[in-house]
Amino acid sequence: VQLVESGGGLVQAGGSLRLSCAASGFSLDYIAIGWFRQAPGKEREGVSCINSLNGRTYYPDSVKGRFTFSRDNAKNTLYLQMNNLEPEDTAVYYCAIGTLYSGSYCEPYEYDHWGQGTQVTVSS
Repeated sequence: VQLVESGGGLVQAGGSLRLSCAASGFSLDYIAIGWFRQAPGKEREGVSCINSLNGRTYYPDSVKGRFTFSRDNAKNTLYLQMNNLEPEDTAVYYCAIGTLYSGSYCEPYEYDHWGQGTQVTVSS
């Protein structure tokens, strides 16, 4: 099982980035999948998760309308499109999958496999 993120970088406020997460060793069907971020000194938080039971996508208010979670099952790849980025979005971003929980709460404890993370820095 391996998850590899890419696409992070430095962008000015108002700009966009698209993160990718290539998955290998398992199928992305019928499991919880999500994107998380962790800023220095802060806890890891969910920014978008797909519930494995009903397929619904969750976004917290902080990113709703700006971030879009998508997937390409043929390529076994996840994407996070981030638009209108703000300095507060600066963090290390991780993709994750969960095999034990549905991911209903978009909380880190529901996920048991993680990528190595990719840095996103938004300058003001």
